[in-house]
Amino acid sequence: MSKPGKFTRRSEHTRNSLLYVGLIFIVLFLLFATIFGVWWLLMPKTIDMKSQQELTNHQEIVAQQIEADVRHLAENIGERNMHTTGTMDQTVRFLTERLRGIGYSPKLQSYTLNRGIYAGESAENIEVEITGNKHPEKVVVIGAHYDTVPGSPGANDNGSGVAVLMALAEAFVNADPPHKTVRFLFFANEEPPFFQTEDMGSYAYAKMARERGDDIETMIALDGLGYYSSEPNSQAYPLPGLGFFYPKEASFIGLVTRLGDLSLLRSVSGNFEQSGDFPTASAALPGFIPGVNWSDHWSFWQHDYPGLLITDTLLFRDPHYHTPNDTPERLDYEMMARLTSALTDVVEELAQ
Repeated sequence: MSKPGKFTRRSEHTRNSLLYVGLIFIVLFLLFATIFGVWWLLMPKTIDMKSQQELTNHQEIVAQQIEADVRHLAENIGERNMHTTGTMDQTVRFLTERLRGIGYSPKLQSYTLNRGIYAGESAENIEVEITGNKHPEKVVVIGAHYDTVPGSPGANDNGSGVAVLMALAEAFVNADPPHKTVRFLFFANEEPPFFQTEDMGSYAYAKMARERGDDIETMIALDGLGYYSSEPNSQAYPLPGLGFFYPKEASFIGLVTRLGDLSLLRSVSGNFEQSGDFPTASAALPGFIPGVNWSDHWSFWQHDYPGLLITDTLLFRDPHYHTPNDTPERLDYEMMARLTSALTDVVEELAQ
């Protein structure tokens, strides 16, 4: 019998190598599929509102006020940032006057910036609260940033978030007091060059809250709430394949957080479902995935507070994100009024 030749041995080695690689691929695929399957089972279900009732008289009034606030921010003031002299002060005056007009006594938190060309200058957060009548030491925070990128009037990013937050605050001012304290925060300097630095207004606030021992149980950031579309494939996602599991039409609001705050996500999503008035899609994802940590909830994560983002997903659907064309006429104020109604129910439940 002749000995196997070099070619035969090389062929067997090649087949064995290919088999080994194939087995590794199959194991990795099964592992990934298992992890993804478990993750998907843990995610709150997407809430789809195929048909919505007409707006109530109250919701129509809320829609009109939200539009008036967005238009004042985006048209009367325009871009709102430290690059454009006076616009931050002008915005603070407008928001504090609005808050006083609906019955609050707003407090300003002034903080000093430490980085870049604005080092040594100050910015201001605005805070109002409803003190809890049973557990006042426990706090629910809802916040939105009022600044914009240079060159953009910021109707959606983030005039929409500010206007809905204002409407939400108004819904609580004459309601029965919640069991826990509810704070409404309007933050400075979320946008670049302050983004994800200690110079963000939300970072300064979260740091102060941690230093004085505030027991913040929930932080919700509102960022981009006004752009919707029923066009096919109008919704994009930060990861390939997510569109197979989430809506392809940009007709919902996103609830987004890190994996560690899954319980908060499930609670908020469940409260939205109970309210029965707004479509949502929820995801808890690793913080490094684009979009997951892109707002003021990030600041609260840095100080060991749970946080969650409520958003229309901004750049993943809005073609005029961060541009001069982010203007008020593009936004859906009826949807924002419905969202305000649903958020009122959600916050009421969180504060019980």
